[in-house]
Amino acid sequence: MKKIGVLALQGAVDEHIQMIKSAGALPSKVKHPSDLNELDGLVLPGGESTTMRKIMKRYDLIEPVRAFAKEGKAIFGTCAGLVLLSKEIEGGEESLGLIDTTAVRNGFGRQKESFEAELNVEIFSDAPFEAVFIRAPYLIEPSPEVSVLATFEDKIVAAKEANILVTAFHPELTNDNRFMRFFIEKMV
Repeated sequence: MKKIGVLALQGAVDEHIQMIKSAGALPSKVKHPSDLNELDGLVLPGGESTTMRKIMKRYDLIEPVRAFAKEGKAIFGTCAGLVLLSKEIEGGEESLGLIDTTAVRNGFGRQKESFEAELNVEIFSDAPFEAVFIRAPYLIEPSPEVSVLATFEDKIVAAKEANILVTAFHPELTNDNRFMRFFIEKMV
């Protein structure tokens, strides 16, 4: 059984744990660099990206997560995870630089502008995906290596590059585990 870690510093950790279980993998909470050992994949959950980055620095997780990806292990970032994984963050904040695109933080507005929307996702031909957007970012300026998986209002909200998968929304807050299944079955 594949073992998938969830960066357990902030955000929807428990929801991701449940989603990983529903997709048939073994979840594990990650709080320290040594927790990355023995993992097949890693999830960076939603939350607040600046706070998450600061906590990652405090726990010396920035370079180990980069190394994890450079080893070819898969990482799935949702919302704040997307922001952290992007090569650049509009406004110049530090990122992990693991997917060659730029993130626009809170691109759809603040908390009160949160919403749900049906998305047509390139990797799911069976039905639209009901996405939950909370202070959601979006992506701009993807390199040719980045596959755009979904857009909303002409903004990139799901993408993949090599072993990195990102969504601007929160699949873990739905009952639809297709993104997690795709991550575990096709990328890990």
